[in-house]
Amino acid sequence: MLFKNVLPLATLASLANAATSSSSATTTSRFYSTIDPSATEIAEAASKAETNHKTSNVQGSTFERFVVIWLENTDFDKAAESDGLSSLAKHGITLDNYWALTHPSEPNYLASVGGDYFALDDDRFISLPKNVSTIVDLLNTKNISWGEYQEHLPYTGFQGFNYSNQETFANDYVRKHNPLVLYESITDDEDNLKNIKNFTSFYKDLEDHTLPQWSFITPNMTNDGHDTNINVAADWSKNFLEPLLSNDYFMKDTLVLLTFDENENYALKNKVFALLLGGVIPDELKGTVDSTYYDHYSEISSVEANWDLPNLGRHDAFANVFKLVADKSDIVNEEVDTTYQVNNHTYIGYLNDDTIDLPAPNVSAINKNGKPVLDSIKSLWSDEWSKQQGDGYFTATTTTVSTGIISDATTTGEISATDSAGKASNITSSASNVTFSNTHSASVDSEAKGAIINTGMGASAILAIVLSFFM
Repeated sequence: MLFKNVLPLATLASLANAATSSSSATTTSRFYSTIDPSATEIAEAASKAETNHKTSNVQGSTFERFVVIWLENTDFDKAAESDGLSSLAKHGITLDNYWALTHPSEPNYLASVGGDYFALDDDRFISLPKNVSTIVDLLNTKNISWGEYQEHLPYTGFQGFNYSNQETFANDYVRKHNPLVLYESITDDEDNLKNIKNFTSFYKDLEDHTLPQWSFITPNMTNDGHDTNINVAADWSKNFLEPLLSNDYFMKDTLVLLTFDENENYALKNKVFALLLGGVIPDELKGTVDSTYYDHYSEISSVEANWDLPNLGRHDAFANVFKLVADKSDIVNEEVDTTYQVNNHTYIGYLNDDTIDLPAPNVSAINKNGKPVLDSIKSLWSDEWSKQQGDGYFTATTTTVSTGIISDATTTGEISATDSAGKASNITSSASNVTFSNTHSASVDSEAKGAIINTGMGASAILAIVLSFFM
């Protein structure tokens, strides 16, 4: 609803500044010991590392192999206009309404396999505790093979913070671009680590016809465009993918998603280029555009829908499914109004405030394909979920606050509170560019307002509280 009366902007700014000062004085981000082995230690570990080459053949509604490839830090228009990506787009479906979740890189990678970025707001060394599940737990319910391919990973299962080019010492492999290694549910299992592989293993698996049914591919810091530019990343993508698009084994029943972790310009809406390719793309859809709203959580929800899997109880449960998959699974996607959406900041939570507990997954969530939360997640988290709901725990998991003029947006802000049923209630004001997404089961009432304060939501939350008084 539109407000007829709003507080003066100076008053709002004063409240926000006070909240920021108070929050910064009392909260501390969670920090972890960095794994940083020496070259000698790396060489020794590499000599002993074992690698899995597991494959499987579990039939899905649309695809039998899903390959995700992420590039780095590029605005949508620059990517779409590049020679390499515009050439590839002729072979697939361009998703022109696909959104990153926040900034910088690492929280986006983290969320793409776990359904949340847990308030991570930088690229530091992190490790989510073992009780946090990932897409791997879902795939394992049907013995669907999985793996990662990280360019210039020094050896299978490497968990170090980075690995430089040994000749030029340029940035090469970085942990922050490796989503699964950020979770202890993966790294605490030796067999799981055997699936965290490099490009040498990719080409061996390709040649031996042992590619996993789900894989995540990350080029090095040069080829992904992070330390170079979009032309380098686009040319690498074309050179990497074109031979695969003519490889019968790779193409058979395969869907490829090529996208970016985030945009480059934080003053723009955080929308990124995304392209679907592969053997499951029908000829009549090649070179077309799909304008359905998607984000990185759609990578998980589309896998769930394709193989009729349960969900993680996080944002995967409510994320739109790629239309190519949704149409074959009788799924109706939600229309999302992105007029005031920006996705260029984070919220106050577990990883940036050590006084806040890890948010419990919504154990009552039902995903787009009608499946409940994974049983093991329910068993592990049900009591904590109930406790957090009783305590009024506020879990705003997509707080997006603009810090400048937003292109393709007005100065009107929106606060969106999503309840456990996935329904949204919207509050609109002319005070600021702000968006909240709240998985708390209650609407934004007096209890929720208190919860915002109790969890240290800071300046943006104070603004939300002030604005809610005008409902």
